Amino acid sequence: MKNFKVLVCLLIVATMGCKEQNSNGESKDLKNSAITIYMIGDSTMANKKNPEENPEHGWGQVLHQFFNDSVTVDNRAVNGRSSRSFIGEGRWDSILKTLKKGDYVFIQFGHNDQKFKSPDRYTNPHVTYRHNLIKYITETREKGANPVLFSSIVRRNFNEFGTLIDTHGEYPLETRLVGMEYEVPFIDLQYFTELLENLYGVEESKKLHLHFEPGEHPYYENGKEDNTHLSELGANEVAKLAISELKRKVPDLANYYR
Repeated sequence: MKNFKVLVCLLIVATMGCKEQNSNGESKDLKNSAITIYMIGDSTMANKKNPEENPEHGWGQVLHQFFNDSVTVDNRAVNGRSSRSFIGEGRWDSILKTLKKGDYVFIQFGHNDQKFKSPDRYTNPHVTYRHNLIKYITETREKGANPVLFSSIVRRNFNEFGTLIDTHGEYPLETRLVGMEYEVPFIDLQYFTELLENLYGVEESKKLHLHFEPGEHPYYENGKEDNTHLSELGANEVAKLAISELKRKVPDLANYYR
């Protein structure tokens, strides 16, 4: 009888989706079985403290709203971390303990890998940074999970002529090359956030970041001028860009969006 039920399920899966019963006798759709998306990266991705009062948001902080209840977004990104320090502090090992088949790991480093005055964080883009990305990819796949690479979002760095100038050097290129070599989906957030900053323009793009005059916002009584980190608006805009590209580059996530 059990074999017959399996056969029937296989015959109808292409058109109706296959359901199985859990320990409580309730049916669940195998196509929408629960997964976790782990996010590893730096402050541009990370969750921020006091989100009700704090105007700063990481784009990973708002990503959950785009997925249905079958997805848990576990944002492990942390301020100031590089591909090196995330490993060195044991943060990657803690993810490997719970990472399971079918899960995803969204990987975005580069901002702090540039910190040449910080030996615990700095990486040569073509050597240590490259091999750290490879480590994340191979160990994710060993667990039966799915890596996705992201280039870093741009800094709002307009020159006196109104031209947005790159600050990331060769890190995004190396991320792209590793993605190609290891056949990992690559989401070029550097490119898409360049377009976003230019679309908003020199002045309006300040709204994507943290620009406050003294006394303008209670969280920054003395004012704030930060062209790297994101406002809630900026975080949502970047998350939308990420989701748009994920729909193109990672089709297996199609059943998990709201």
